[in-house]
Amino acid sequence: MTILDRDETHSPAAPSQPVVTGRPLPLRFAVPLAVAAGLALLVAFPPYGVWPLAPVGVALLAAAVHRRRLRAGAGLGFLTGVALFAPLLAWTNLHTGSLPWVLLSLLQAGYLALLGAATAWVSPLADRVRWTWPVLTGLLWVGQEALRDRTPFGGFPWGRLAFSQDTSPLLRLAALGGAPLVTFAVALVGGLLVTAAWRGWAAARTSPAEGSQDADGAQGVTSARRWAPVAVPAAVAVSLTAGGLLVPVATAGSGATTTVAIVQGNVPRLGLDFNAQRQAVLNNHVDATIELAGRVAAGQERQPDLVVWPENSSDIDPLRNPTAGARISQAADTIGAPILVGAVLLGPGVGQVRNAGILWRPGTGADLDQLYTKRHPVPFAEYVPLRDVARMVSKQVDLIRSDFVPGSTPGVVRAGPAVLGDVICFEVAYDEVVRDTVTGGAQLLVVQTNNATFDVAEARQQMAMVRLRAVEHGRPALMASTVGVSGFVAPDGRVSDATGFNTREVVVRQVRLDDGRTLATRLGWWPEVALAALAAAALIGAAVLRRRQRVMSG
Repeated sequence: MTILDRDETHSPAAPSQPVVTGRPLPLRFAVPLAVAAGLALLVAFPPYGVWPLAPVGVALLAAAVHRRRLRAGAGLGFLTGVALFAPLLAWTNLHTGSLPWVLLSLLQAGYLALLGAATAWVSPLADRVRWTWPVLTGLLWVGQEALRDRTPFGGFPWGRLAFSQDTSPLLRLAALGGAPLVTFAVALVGGLLVTAAWRGWAAARTSPAEGSQDADGAQGVTSARRWAPVAVPAAVAVSLTAGGLLVPVATAGSGATTTVAIVQGNVPRLGLDFNAQRQAVLNNHVDATIELAGRVAAGQERQPDLVVWPENSSDIDPLRNPTAGARISQAADTIGAPILVGAVLLGPGVGQVRNAGILWRPGTGADLDQLYTKRHPVPFAEYVPLRDVARMVSKQVDLIRSDFVPGSTPGVVRAGPAVLGDVICFEVAYDEVVRDTVTGGAQLLVVQTNNATFDVAEARQQMAMVRLRAVEHGRPALMASTVGVSGFVAPDGRVSDATGFNTREVVVRQVRLDDGRTLATRLGWWPEVALAALAAAALIGAAVLRRRQRVMSG
């Protein structure tokens, strides 16, 4: 007998479990619902982008675990997590084998197991006050993401509900409370949907026989009252989603206009050996920039005030290698504009390296005062924690010969025509890393990334995060990738000049800068703190209620 099998009934005689009103869904329904929840959530994210399925997935998981024991709730949540994260993170196994992908997917699924257990735990609260179910659902999702975004080794925020809403009206809520508020809204809508469906199922089971009606027409009144708990939450869910369109967001910056060029130089071959091609990758970006200068001289393109190269555009340290430095200087001098170069720099210690964005000015070269070092290196990709232990799991960890060391200051780069908020690759997923650049004065958000070891699905998922950040902080933004997808994002989340994947392209656009602050920027992390604290309070409240029920049941 499995853990889930033991959950098929709630026996009042079991001393370790309180009596819960009603029964959970039969397991023959709950298990498929849990798997369907994960698949619905998956399809909400790019490259599929069917965002309405995100609240549907939330609703399916909530229905599957409602009124279950904790272990069964955890098991069902884990099924949802595997169905979501295994395909969502499939790009992690393209060039490293299956083991890292499997371990990461299982780890992330573990957090949805905790969510499933927590949702089961608060079932008595949802049953006691039925209108709390949607709010409880929203709070628990925010609490789960707050934990997953930070643990272990700094967390991995990929797959947050908010990042599935890049084309949804709910995206606009990011301007009020950032990604946590968007996640809360999506899960709240899901909670409203499950409330409507659950009450509808209960109403259908208790409907009077067809044709039975008293002389006063009481059946019609009773029927209306019976179905009101279905219609009301469904209507609120639709209204809340559509209401996102009423949230005001900036459509363009309010400051000066500057012309920015993104250079996507491409790599000779996709895969982990892009490092072995580093001279060719650098040459690609230099040559593409020089070609842009030729088009500018011919009057075919605007003269850029700033050029942005992606992460890893110079994996040869240009501060120590004169040839690499000379090539970048050639590009900057020819185009006549500063270049933000994504470079790998040696040091500061032996066997250490830094993933950096460095401003390279025409005529003078590297500006060491305008250098950003990535603050959040990726564990097991850019550095290996517990290397001896990790080696016992997979010897592939030794492919990472040098550990990247983190920077200590936000990526505020003063490029002359604009103050940039530079974040590198996965850092765009972390709220505080992006926010710190804006509070530090950034007028334009810049995401430098290298997708050469991944695929177009990962690139589009990352672009969705850039769109949310633009709305969250009311800033124009751009993403510059070695292989794509690159492009510009307006403060309202609209993407312009998006490039293809695995192509060499240069895009130039006039951007209106902004230095105002949205409510989300001013509030910082407090919306997430408040929502997570309320989630913790709900868990405590459920514990108190369960204890009372246990005492009353004798």
